[in-house]
Amino acid sequence: MKPSHIEHIGIAVPSLEAGIPYYEQLLGQKCYSIEEVAEQKVKTAFFKLGDTKIELLEPTSEDSPIAKFLEKNPKGGVHHVAFCVDGLQTALNDCEAAGIQLIDKTPRKGAEGLNIGFLHPKSTFGVLTELCEDPNK
Repeated sequence: MKPSHIEHIGIAVPSLEAGIPYYEQLLGQKCYSIEEVAEQKVKTAFFKLGDTKIELLEPTSEDSPIAKFLEKNPKGGVHHVAFCVDGLQTALNDCEAAGIQLIDKTPRKGAEGLNIGFLHPKSTFGVLTELCEDPNK
């Protein structure tokens, strides 16, 4: 596996309504996309910085992974780092073969139409790691 770049950094926020203005001011640009990903029980907002994006994540359900993260970190914080790869299923297989614990053994749909798969932080030095692939490329 050879990631091409950091696809995005996911930041959990208690509220997009509060988070978006802060990041618009900090980054000097407007949020370009807000999307709900029902399967993941999350609402996202995106900012683009070169090849990398900042993804704000707000839970839409009390049992979502983001809600659980916010229970431990009420003010929010960095939730995950996502890397862009070609051949996501192969990358997940290679990670598993290398002894990395997977959260997703097969790709699933994520925000912005990307296919995604997560690696467990127990196997990645405490960093929840997401691998992403654009199915249109």
